[in-house]
Amino acid sequence: MRRQMLWSALVALLVSILTIGTYHLFINAEGGQKVRVEHVNGTPSKSALYTLDAQGNPVPLDFTKTAEQVMNAVVHIRSTRNAAEGASADPFAQAPDIFDFFFGPERGMPGPEGRQPSVGEGSGVIISADGYIVTNNHVIAEADDLEVTFHDNRSYKARLIGTDPNTDLAVIKVEEKDLPFLTFSDSDKVRVGEWVMAVGNPFNLNSTVTAGIVSAKARNINILREQYAVESFIQTDAAINPGNSGGALVDLQGSLIGINTAIASPTGAYSGYGFAVPSNIVRKVIDDLIEFKTVQRGYLGISIRTVDAALAREKSLKVIKGVYVDQVGEESAAGKGGVKPGDVITAIDGQAINSTPELQEMIARRRPGDKVKLSVDRKGAAKSFTVVLKNQRGNTDLLAKAGDDTLLEDLGITVEPVHSAKARELNIDGGLKVTKLGNGIIREQTQMREGFIITKVDGVKVGEVEALIKVLNGKRGGVMLEGVYEGKAGVYYYAFGLS
Repeated sequence: MRRQMLWSALVALLVSILTIGTYHLFINAEGGQKVRVEHVNGTPSKSALYTLDAQGNPVPLDFTKTAEQVMNAVVHIRSTRNAAEGASADPFAQAPDIFDFFFGPERGMPGPEGRQPSVGEGSGVIISADGYIVTNNHVIAEADDLEVTFHDNRSYKARLIGTDPNTDLAVIKVEEKDLPFLTFSDSDKVRVGEWVMAVGNPFNLNSTVTAGIVSAKARNINILREQYAVESFIQTDAAINPGNSGGALVDLQGSLIGINTAIASPTGAYSGYGFAVPSNIVRKVIDDLIEFKTVQRGYLGISIRTVDAALAREKSLKVIKGVYVDQVGEESAAGKGGVKPGDVITAIDGQAINSTPELQEMIARRRPGDKVKLSVDRKGAAKSFTVVLKNQRGNTDLLAKAGDDTLLEDLGITVEPVHSAKARELNIDGGLKVTKLGNGIIREQTQMREGFIITKVDGVKVGEVEALIKVLNGKRGGVMLEGVYEGKAGVYYYAFGLS
């Protein structure tokens, strides 16, 4: 025992001596540390952030290559409008709203005979090697002159191909070949939290690149004032400002996932959130405008709202997600397909639908005559209906001329033929029921209400949409509508003017 204690004491003493000796090697005579510091140049690696690719593998988060690729395909657009003599230098100026289009600076410029042209700046994205460019409708609306400047400072005059105010998109073209362009990504596959980049020309600062993430999808901010507006924006916190309108929102591979359109801002400048039209809508609108000069839009013919907990309690619904059907047009696509008021649409073609913007986006990507499969909850029972979409006139034809389609949009009405049984009940030969009354000539100039059944236009009987369009096409001056309201006695007349 004594021998073991002696060995333990010797070991402890040895360890203490070694510890004290090692400590003194790092202490100078004045008690300071003698830590040796070296500067190393040319380190073999650099710090980097990482993200995950589609397969979940970590990849370096590097924006430089994507920025170089995208900047060459994003252009600056200068839009000039010839204002009337004596007009304000800034006829489009308005008080800031929480949601604003981010159109660029617009200013009056002295012109001949005292006219004050209004000049605005925005952005655009080249989508083909032969010069087709997509931008926002509000960037080029009513422009008398369009000038496009590329990243390399080349400048061209552009011509208008077509516009779609309902999605705030437009297509213009420059005459050039072998241009750099962006390819489209599938915006359905874009995920919240994914890194994205915004490229445009804010505040006349050409080729500005900012980065952020996707903050949300299928946002409706009620900024488009059109009757058939489609709002299902991608929301991002990538910094975008006035002048970014029509610019690109891209993923890290440089593929287009959206066209930047609006910002949420009480000041008119970036405050944290921007909104872009999803690429799947953009691609469909572009194809239609280039091929038909108008958008071939399919309609279900229903009035809807998003299901939430309050609505579920009010209507005793068995589901708390989906789109509730308030009304169904008798001759509409949905009505003919079997959909009824009170149904909750839960999916389209197998893709879950949780909100009105999501449903609007899915239908906006279809044309008249396309078939869609609607999954519906009806009082707790799952049902499925195949619906053939109709156009604004109530049939499945593709529209060959933009003027025919935009006529009803200018009037601000949606109409459908009154079926024969209802016509006999109302003691009329037939007519067109105004199922929706939005912003347009009729609302501005008359007191018409939804539900009005047009029986005659300037004394000519109209029972089909084609008959209405035929009477009004090329019409100038005053127009008299004659018709009835269901449940109200007498004949009603509404007069308005066409210019």
